[in-house]
Amino acid sequence: MRRVRGMKVLAAAAVAIVALGSMAACGDDKGDTPGTASSGATKKSVKVGLAFDIGGRGDKSFNDSAATGLDRVKSELNLEVKDLAAVAGESENDKYARLKLLCTTGYNPVIAVGFVYDGADAKNGPLARAAKDCPNTKFAIVDGGTTADNVADLVFAEEQGSFLVGAAAALKSKTGTVGFIGGCQVDLIKKFEAGFTAGAKAAKADVKVLTNYLSTPAEACKGFNDPAGGKTAATGMYDQKADIIYAAAGGSGTGVFEAAKAKNALAIGVDSDQYNTVTDASLKTVIMTSMLKRVDNAVFNFVKDFGEDKFKAGPTVFDLKTDGVGYSTSGGQVDDIKDKLDKFKADIVAGTITVPTK
Repeated sequence: MRRVRGMKVLAAAAVAIVALGSMAACGDDKGDTPGTASSGATKKSVKVGLAFDIGGRGDKSFNDSAATGLDRVKSELNLEVKDLAAVAGESENDKYARLKLLCTTGYNPVIAVGFVYDGADAKNGPLARAAKDCPNTKFAIVDGGTTADNVADLVFAEEQGSFLVGAAAALKSKTGTVGFIGGCQVDLIKKFEAGFTAGAKAAKADVKVLTNYLSTPAEACKGFNDPAGGKTAATGMYDQKADIIYAAAGGSGTGVFEAAKAKNALAIGVDSDQYNTVTDASLKTVIMTSMLKRVDNAVFNFVKDFGEDKFKAGPTVFDLKTDGVGYSTSGGQVDDIKDKLDKFKADIVAGTITVPTK
């Protein structure tokens, strides 16, 4: 009860901070000075806006982790929230318009989920444009690199969590061959691959790692929402004697799980604990573990810090040391190697092991 009461106080404090400071949304285009009685600015409660990556809620992975954080904001901090989702094939201008709509309708802070909101050029992409047009709005981007005084970059040490599930794959493999499937051939997903491969090799030096990417930026990274493509790619790897595949491919992971079931093999989920989120319960048995990326904590903590007037522009890194990444134990399939995985974790946190990002 003390925690709940504290959260309610925080919510009230957050509202007070904004009200007392008359922090207006970016739609105030009249040049009024915030906080002055003559400005006409009205007191506003904190309203949190969030723009999802393609697919939005229901991907059982990246977006759903962000959604969990937003839902905590609503329930624990008692704040009004609104979320909008990107759609396949939309333009960068569509993404800019979504962020601009949130800020001009009074949402502050606004959170962009996914590097797609950086655009092809982060200096002039959707978020950079919105941040410039809405200087009084505080933004955050998950996995982005947009630089501005009113933008916080919430980034993760995905390579560290991927190292642990890579070690798990090698330790549990019976064939000595494992696989990695990425949703899009971009630097962010290559961090997952680098960590996974390093972890597998650290656990078993002679393990063979197969890799495949489902799409490229030129294809608008459609591989994050292509279960059929994920299933085809995974089937090919299982046919090459891989018996465990790590899918860092968002919604396409479902197809990898289906292929694993058909081949009597195993798979590793990503972002969320996919053993607990997968819709088809029959797929639980093939999900050996998941690399956890705590986007939910990042979203919640960003809003909490905003309410406490602790907004910080630039990057904040969520790593093993802060439990920003990790691995799941649901289903019990890694219980027998947990001591070994936790030793790897301790060595990474201590700096004894440096995980590559490329």
